[in-house]
Amino acid sequence: MDIAEPLLAAHRARFAAVDALLPPAAPPAEGRRLDAATADGTRVAGVLQRHRAAPGDVTTLWAAADVWQLFPYFGATGTEGVDLLLRALKGVLEGEEIDDDSSCVVLWPSRDAEAIRAFLDHGLVPLSAVGVRTAPPAEPDPAVAVRRAGPDDFAAALELATATFDYTGLVAAARRENTAELLAPSLRAALAEDEPAVWLAEEAGEVRALAHCAWLDATPGSAAAELLPPGRWGYVNNVVTAPGERGGGFGRALMAHVHRELHRGGATRTYLYYNPTNPLASVFWHRQGYRPLWTSWEVRPASALR
Repeated sequence: MDIAEPLLAAHRARFAAVDALLPPAAPPAEGRRLDAATADGTRVAGVLQRHRAAPGDVTTLWAAADVWQLFPYFGATGTEGVDLLLRALKGVLEGEEIDDDSSCVVLWPSRDAEAIRAFLDHGLVPLSAVGVRTAPPAEPDPAVAVRRAGPDDFAAALELATATFDYTGLVAAARRENTAELLAPSLRAALAEDEPAVWLAEEAGEVRALAHCAWLDATPGSAAAELLPPGRWGYVNNVVTAPGERGGGFGRALMAHVHRELHRGGATRTYLYYNPTNPLASVFWHRQGYRPLWTSWEVRPASALR
């Protein structure tokens, strides 16, 4: 998709000024072009993509089945430029048939307050964030036993992993009735391999918490490099404490162990996705040293965009 070079340069400069940890802005995405102009005649543009999930697609655990994603290019125009592009998006949606299992999404740097103002004005809310941690790992808690999980732990691990989505279904994405079925294949594969890794925290032989993690290399040209600075990262995919044990320190002890293991595997930093609207995750992960780098602003259904 062609974006005028002055606008693209302003877009890149905005990213660099908003957050020093952001990687260089990615090249323009392919999709439907949206154009607008500010009151002083400055041109802004957007690229609109539509993603429809197939039945049984695991992405429906955290995303709508029909996603309209906007990639804005508004340079130095700030709130006015974002407002114009969201108005253009609303105009497109008014000509489409849209069902309830749909969303409008904009993934944007978390620290761009001018853009946030426009997102809120148009009814978008921060449903997901990419959090990053750059601190060295803390010392593990010897009072909590932590071990690598294996194939024999599948039933206990699946029960815990499913509990994560049961809870986030209340405070973030819509809950799916087939959550366990969608999670089972990747979890079973993870338990059978050395990588990605699954760790369990136990007390008196009973599983209290789970962490499903992996290592990821953000190399030039890779999808990861569009979100993260170059290097080897530890990816914290799913962490959950058994519902009756939350607040007991198992999650904290588990993550102290996991951070050390991820660093031992070559990761100098770690990242994860969490829900800012989740009253447990939004507190826990900040206390673990994570801070938001990107935020996914969404409105569901897509037709609710203001």
